[in-house]
Amino acid sequence: MNESRIPLAGPSITDAEVARVAAAARHAWGEHAGAFRRRFESAFAAWVGRRYALALPSCTSAIHLALAALGVGAGDEVIVPELTWIASAAPITYVGAAPVFVDIDPANWCICPDSLQRAITARTKAVIAVDLYGNMPDMPRVLNVAAERGIAVIEDAAEALGADQGGRRAGAFGRVSVFSFHGSKTLTTGEGGMLLTDDEALYRRCLTLADHGREPGDRWFWNHEVALRYAMSDLQAAFGLAQLERIEQLLNRKRRIFDWYRAGLADRPDITLNPDQADTHNAYWMCTAVVDPSCAIDKRELMSGFDRHGIDTRPMFHPLSSLPAYAHLGGPALAAARNPKAYHLSPRGINLPSGLQLSADDVSRVCAAFKTILS
Repeated sequence: MNESRIPLAGPSITDAEVARVAAAARHAWGEHAGAFRRRFESAFAAWVGRRYALALPSCTSAIHLALAALGVGAGDEVIVPELTWIASAAPITYVGAAPVFVDIDPANWCICPDSLQRAITARTKAVIAVDLYGNMPDMPRVLNVAAERGIAVIEDAAEALGADQGGRRAGAFGRVSVFSFHGSKTLTTGEGGMLLTDDEALYRRCLTLADHGREPGDRWFWNHEVALRYAMSDLQAAFGLAQLERIEQLLNRKRRIFDWYRAGLADRPDITLNPDQADTHNAYWMCTAVVDPSCAIDKRELMSGFDRHGIDTRPMFHPLSSLPAYAHLGGPALAAARNPKAYHLSPRGINLPSGLQLSADDVSRVCAAFKTILS
């Protein structure tokens, strides 16, 4: 095959990012150390619509920090949707709590508020509401269910930068929200994450925990507790700041790529793409396709077919309870009975190439290959 391989993901990088990182490399030291990080935090918080932001090494560290700041620990339970990447759930174990997996809503592939409500016990301390593949759950209902039972909501907006619901951006909901700036994300810093909140006391608690237990403005090397060390470098923050200045361009490109897929696969009722909701603007971070059961093909076969066409794809996340990492929680048979919608959707879903460098011709090639594989 003479055609070049189509990658799954890829960023959009211009001279603006290169110049900003070069400036940080030259100047972000000594008295200017942290200047780019603070600028990035301030600009990102303002863009999302939050009061406080803390730039961190990853979204995983942001969830870990959020749970620790909320006082979640041994004996507590934290609810998380069955269908998500393990990074949303692993920090629950870091703090000694127990994850509880609940089902998804087919309307958005995100956490189901009814399933959430049924799973709450006296031990439940928090829920991590994941915005999957650029979409958002029914956040007003999630927030209402949580408020009725007195549990904290952490919005994991890692995959939904630029989405909005009811006029509020993804990341503007819950006690805490978190983002990822991994290399595959719409806005990237290579690696990195952000924690946001409107709660000043919680923000200050996060600052202390993220800096080896040193309180902001306190004595040098005076640690009040054994804590964590989570911080984003100025070089990463400079890159992110330049990306944020181009954010509308990046988001528009993502939506355009999805529109190409929607048009290219419009004649296939056996292929369902990322769902849309009346009150939510999907950010389409990862263009995702689910094939109808009548096709009698699973995601592994689909991926093998695309591979033969020189196209990279990725499986829809496996249900967390099906992973060996969580075998001790009862196994997939029990979980499939409890969370049937997640187990029904996952085997038939794949992520299609979604990188910002994709052209209309690339998407046409992917769509043509998809139809050939299914035929």
